[in-house]
Amino acid sequence: MPSPPVFRAGADPVSGEAAVPGHTLYAYMVSLVAAASGLLFGFDIAVINGAILLLRQQFALTEFQTEVAASSLLIGCVFGASLAGISSDRFGRRGILIVSAILFALSSAGAALPRDLAEFTAARFAGGLAIGVASVLAPLYIAEVSPARIRGRLVSLNQMAIVTGILLAYLVNWLLSYHGPESWRWMFAAAILPSVAFFAGLLFVPESPRWLVENGAEDKALRVLTRVSGEAQARREIEEIKTAIAGESGSLRELLQPRLRRALLIAVTLAVLQQITGINTVLFYGSIIFKERVGGHTETAAIGANVIIGLVNFVATIVALWLIDRAGRRRLLMCSAGVMAVAQLLLGIAFLLKPPPAAMVLPAMLFCVAAFAVGLGPGVWVVLAEIFPTRIRGRAMSIATISLWMACVALTMTFLSLAQAISISGAFWLYSGLCVVTFLFVLFVTPETKGKTLEEIEEFWYRDRRG
Repeated sequence: MPSPPVFRAGADPVSGEAAVPGHTLYAYMVSLVAAASGLLFGFDIAVINGAILLLRQQFALTEFQTEVAASSLLIGCVFGASLAGISSDRFGRRGILIVSAILFALSSAGAALPRDLAEFTAARFAGGLAIGVASVLAPLYIAEVSPARIRGRLVSLNQMAIVTGILLAYLVNWLLSYHGPESWRWMFAAAILPSVAFFAGLLFVPESPRWLVENGAEDKALRVLTRVSGEAQARREIEEIKTAIAGESGSLRELLQPRLRRALLIAVTLAVLQQITGINTVLFYGSIIFKERVGGHTETAAIGANVIIGLVNFVATIVALWLIDRAGRRRLLMCSAGVMAVAQLLLGIAFLLKPPPAAMVLPAMLFCVAAFAVGLGPGVWVVLAEIFPTRIRGRAMSIATISLWMACVALTMTFLSLAQAISISGAFWLYSGLCVVTFLFVLFVTPETKGKTLEEIEEFWYRDRRG
């Protein structure tokens, strides 16, 4: 997409009207409440990394049982993402986000108090439902309630909240790990209060104005938009929403037509490749790798190494937000896949040494995480959002998102077993090879979308040739 046009500071891009500070502050407050789901998303995804090491000892889990414990959340994500669109269209974005807040709290409490693996996986599955819903609805809600002049900035709050949640989970895990083998319970319980705060915040934010217009509550939508944009701009946005809704008539059948089928296949393949390149081996099993594979580390030291990984992930994500519109999508994706391939090749070599040197393992992991956070992490989502015509984008994104979560489940449920079957070196070399496949797929198949309007991208598919 082209860079946004330059307007005077705080001006609205449609009318050129200066932003009203009170309206902007309200928009930020509403968006921060919604972005709290991203914080919980990141925390719940990452907390397992430290907790799994102690949980594994507590319940004497086998490799397969450990994989089930780690991936139960992700299985819930598949179902949550599948249900988010349908349920929010019927009951509203805010209403379903409130349900997700309740699920976040119940899951955190349930995961802290299980008597066996079955109770733990059930609690984590509930948390996965909440994450699946949040992954779809939080950015959607923020986009629908935000003024156009700061929409991109506000939507990016959700991504920053996710990586902040990941970093907080690693920090909490490390600090609590000093308190003995039962400390894993407190790691999960730490998310209860933020979940309750998220629930409380949602009671004071409005429903999505777009959803209100779609459901015949135009007056309420106008009041919401007036509060975030001012009355004159609110009336214009109401008309734009009506026009957009009228234009969203694309069907699944249209998506499966030959020209758009290619776009769908590219989107689904990129979503799957993003996950099976191996990033979650580090994000989910980092503490196990350091404690049981590298050796010579206490539980606290192994869990503490993840804090460094979380910091690198956080900083690299900030770099990505700055870089994504300055570099080509393909260039970022290829550089990311290339660096990840080399990093995991080195990890495989490191684990051939006895014992594997931490001074080699940790830097390779850091390069892998940084490369993903700068390129494949955000870049795939940008491409997915850009390559489809507006009228079918929602349906196509749902298919790609569900595919991504399913690939995430597949990776997380197989890593320990794969490492046992072909060695941990073999597993990392396999992921390195998949990074090479990703590089080649982007190089030869994926079109560049930077600097093109959505209309130009749509025309590209109908010309049925590579740009």
